[in-house]
Amino acid sequence: MENIADFKEIVDAIKEKGGEAFKYCYQCGMCDTVCPWNRVRSFSMRKLIRQATFGLVEVENEEIWRCTTCGRCQQRCPRGVGILEVGMANRRLATEFDVFPAHVKTIRGVSQSLASEGNPLNGERKDRANWTEGLSVKTFEEGMEILYFPCCYLSYDPRLKKVARATVTILNKAGVDFGILGVREKCCGESIRKTGNEDLFRRLAKDNIKTFIDSGVKKILVSSPHCYHAFKNEYAEFKVNFEVVHITQYLNELVNAGRLKLRGDYHKKVTYHDPCYLGRHNSIYEEPRDTLRRVPGLQLYELPDARADSLCCGGGGGRIWMDTPKEERFSDLRLDQVSDIGAEVLVTACPYCITNFEDSRMNRQDGEAMEIKDITELIQEVI
Repeated sequence: MENIADFKEIVDAIKEKGGEAFKYCYQCGMCDTVCPWNRVRSFSMRKLIRQATFGLVEVENEEIWRCTTCGRCQQRCPRGVGILEVGMANRRLATEFDVFPAHVKTIRGVSQSLASEGNPLNGERKDRANWTEGLSVKTFEEGMEILYFPCCYLSYDPRLKKVARATVTILNKAGVDFGILGVREKCCGESIRKTGNEDLFRRLAKDNIKTFIDSGVKKILVSSPHCYHAFKNEYAEFKVNFEVVHITQYLNELVNAGRLKLRGDYHKKVTYHDPCYLGRHNSIYEEPRDTLRRVPGLQLYELPDARADSLCCGGGGGRIWMDTPKEERFSDLRLDQVSDIGAEVLVTACPYCITNFEDSRMNRQDGEAMEIKDITELIQEVI
């Protein structure tokens, strides 16, 4: 085992990087009991916290990069230890020394793309609004009802552009006065922060905040739970307070207000997956279910590990950009559960979840019989 400095210096470095919570841990092991990694392989968050306590962190070890920041461990910790903060402090240490194991080296390219083009997918900034082609989408102006912020994946990924387009179709149908920022948008920065690159997160956040303020933005509608978490909880660190609404909340609001009518029948067995950053981190559970229950003919089934106990898809904490062997994918386990309850359609509300579920679906024998949809794609079919 190689250490980058004397043990005490490492302990002090972890504290400085926000990981001081390790001192409250009394090694009960509850974090390991609920961690989804232990459904597919052996992994110990308890061990990583113990190593941090004594300055024995191995920054070259892939183990510090496994955490998806799903939040199950913190939810169950009897002492309220900030486990995710300790994990992020370890990664900040590794990032500072530019130490990335083989499966994590992709983070370097992601960081370069974020710094130069404002997105993690190597898409050119000038193409950020290309997904709107053929749609009635305006550029946001001060005084509009709401800013729609689709996120990087919905702007560039071919599969997820369909979600952005479905969202716009719904907003137009409901008569919402909205606009987008297009090329002026940048990544919210939530996921790169979880990989330990605090400087890049702060740069992206400050750029977005300046753009929001200069444009007169007051209310922001997002499709990604990661954008929701960043804008609502993390941007508050910069002493700003925008009203942030996730699309699942807004859909429910539009239906309840009578602005959006659900007229079409949808005679399929549907189940809903709670994204970690929408459910466990931000307690949004009922709005998407309430909207789905209002769809005529739709049969809503509950998955095992639902709501606060939802099974992570594996994409949080920057893992969406890292290689995960097929036999270690949480998304495969989730689709097994979907199949077991007899659901035909898996609905969720997160671009990372959709990406991972689609990858898993393509590797299943019954994949053709299973549909993966964002909630907006389903609602678009019945309005």
